[in-house]
Amino acid sequence: MPDTVIITRPLAQARPLAARVAALGRPVELLPLLEIEPLPDQGPLQAALALLCASAAGAAPHYAMVAFVSPNAIDAAFAHLKNGWPAGVTLAVLGEGSRAALAAHGITPDQVDIVSPADSAHSDSEHLLQTLDLAALRGRRVLIIRGESGRELMADGLRAAGALVDVVPAYRRSVPVLTPALQATLQRLLSQQNDWIITSSEALRGLLALLEQMDLASPNQGDSAPQQNYVVKMQQQHLIVPHARIAETANKLGFSRLTLTGSGDERLLAALQSRL
Repeated sequence: MPDTVIITRPLAQARPLAARVAALGRPVELLPLLEIEPLPDQGPLQAALALLCASAAGAAPHYAMVAFVSPNAIDAAFAHLKNGWPAGVTLAVLGEGSRAALAAHGITPDQVDIVSPADSAHSDSEHLLQTLDLAALRGRRVLIIRGESGRELMADGLRAAGALVDVVPAYRRSVPVLTPALQATLQRLLSQQNDWIITSSEALRGLLALLEQMDLASPNQGDSAPQQNYVVKMQQQHLIVPHARIAETANKLGFSRLTLTGSGDERLLAALQSRL
């Protein structure tokens, strides 16, 4: 029996991948390690999108480019966009997951200029900045739609190139609360070896924080304590990660069994197939 594949993405992005993993004949389980919620105040996002769509016929759009940091940012924005994408506005995204999210909303490269890192194996802000024509954005307005918190590298890089950047939060990420049901699930999963798909450094850090809570609540086992340490058991699991930055985080957190695939579900699936 092959190892179970644990998919830790937020639920909306986990389900399509789970179906494809199951089609490979691999047992699969969903364990969302980040919960995605809309922000209580949608005013700033709605105001930015109103500016995006407000240009008069024949006039230059208010924003030359809109950058989405994740599929969740795309879904949050398109919940308010009822009339499609405005003409003449470039889209920038980080990876294949975001391109798929745009396609789900009817936005494809044959309709809109969509820019993403030239090397699809590196889906991050650094490589997106290297791909963009930054000189063409000097003096022009750029909108970045992201989570409530996140890296400032993209905004800083665009501003350094002379772009006028607005950053608008669209959703909130949070690690789930350690309920008795979640604790039981984690104990069960750590009783055997699995392949864990980890697509976020934040999610991995959150998972270890949950396991540290479990360790603190466990009774003292004396000399056998290391064998009962849930953090140690997790560090012995095999991780499949799409990005070098996540692999670096995992190494710093004590993981050594890692497979780095590069961006996109196709690469994740190929890595799983190689382990059959």
